[in-house]
Amino acid sequence: MTAAGADLPVRGLPAVLHRARTEPAYASFVALRIGYVVLPLWMGIDKYAKVLNTDWPGYLAPWTVDLLPFSAQTAMYVVGAVEILAGVLVALKPRYAAYVVAAWLAAIIINLLTYPGFYDIALRDFGLLVGALALAFLAATYDRPWTRATGTPSQD
Repeated sequence: MTAAGADLPVRGLPAVLHRARTEPAYASFVALRIGYVVLPLWMGIDKYAKVLNTDWPGYLAPWTVDLLPFSAQTAMYVVGAVEILAGVLVALKPRYAAYVVAAWLAAIIINLLTYPGFYDIALRDFGLLVGALALAFLAATYDRPWTRATGTPSQD
């Protein structure tokens, strides 16, 4: 590498890795962002593939199933679609999507707390909710807000 080459700005993945090594808060943002893309995608896809769990409808509280106009399995397909969408949204815009994930986890926790036998999973999901909020807080610094059509940052 020449001296002139050393002055060029580093772009792409090497820049992200360098910044993550030098800024612990940015490293946390990157780690949480990756986790909250992969986890919802994986869980959402598994609602259809049933590799990790073959009885997803078993996690729905009976009162929840009674409210549904369709079967518990159909509800799990809807849940899977929402989780896949959440993972994609976190990949695109974690500043906003992390709050969507946190709200989704809160709904899951409420369901689990009303159905005996799933308190351990509700506690785990509470930890995931806290992580989603941490991602949202970090994204306020590391993910740019949406801008208006003029290209200037939003003043809202």
